[in-house]
Amino acid sequence: MAGKRLPKRPALLGLKMSKTGQTRGADDDVIYQNRVNRSNTVLIRYKTWETCAKPQDGTDSYERGFIVLLSPSEYFGDPNITEELAAKGLALGTNALVFYETREQWDEKNPDTLGWKVATKRKAPLGGQYVARVSATTAKDKSKAKKIVVGFHKTKPKGAGIRVYEYASKATIKKCRLQLEALFWLCADSDKVAISNGMKGEDVATRKAAILAQCKESGLLDTERLSKARILNAQGKTMCPLCLEELSGQGFFNRMEQAEGRDVPDLTVTQLNLFHITELKTGALNHQPYNVGWGHDHCNVVVKDSGILKTLEWMHGVVKRNVAEGHLPVENKAS
Repeated sequence: MAGKRLPKRPALLGLKMSKTGQTRGADDDVIYQNRVNRSNTVLIRYKTWETCAKPQDGTDSYERGFIVLLSPSEYFGDPNITEELAAKGLALGTNALVFYETREQWDEKNPDTLGWKVATKRKAPLGGQYVARVSATTAKDKSKAKKIVVGFHKTKPKGAGIRVYEYASKATIKKCRLQLEALFWLCADSDKVAISNGMKGEDVATRKAAILAQCKESGLLDTERLSKARILNAQGKTMCPLCLEELSGQGFFNRMEQAEGRDVPDLTVTQLNLFHITELKTGALNHQPYNVGWGHDHCNVVVKDSGILKTLEWMHGVVKRNVAEGHLPVENKAS
């Protein structure tokens, strides 16, 4: 297949692969961008600068740069802050901003009274010294109750940048997508599912063989490593990293079941979604090969940002207490 284009995969499968290179959702009134590329400008809290100054993927810099966010107390509470920032290669308005998040911060050091400008750019120089996302309150004084959303709220995409722990370089994103597609083809029923979703049998065989071969050549198909990471089972088939149930390829296409009375007509969430084995967290870049798999949507919801092991410990305690209280039958070991 060298030099030839592979047969197209089913459209919905292609869309799911594409979305794995995007960040999680974010509302318009928060500082983060909503579902944009993982290689976008990253936002780094000043207190985490030492661990996040460079990407932990072996590269020297973030592909689209960074913005450091200081709280008003960090900036105004330190008389030597300008020198300290300079020693770290930082400067307010160049690659750092003061980020207002509370009404108290805004009232105490109002940027308007300081003659500051709101930042307008994501690359140095930033065009201003601050950005604000202050929630509305129930104060009787309407001037004190109004929500304050200033900076990067009118641009497309909205938001100043992405969460630093969601970052991945374009090269890493590409590798992850290749491995993730291979995991679809390692579902026991992937051939049948692909055909039922529009592919021809011969095209399925061609694309599946090519993707698995590319994955192996790129060092992304170490089955022992994938098994240790809870991504493949002992039979080499794709499984959910939390519940360890073998996955059906149809889960990539089926929409989530909705509770009666709570259903919405435009639901796009499928039964299977991207699953990070070690959770995303500040100070580690965990969107990388061998840490990405596919899992049940409800298992993903249960794990959230706690991680698999902590979630299992919590689940074990829940089951143990329910058995002890007689709310859950104990299996008859003799049967």
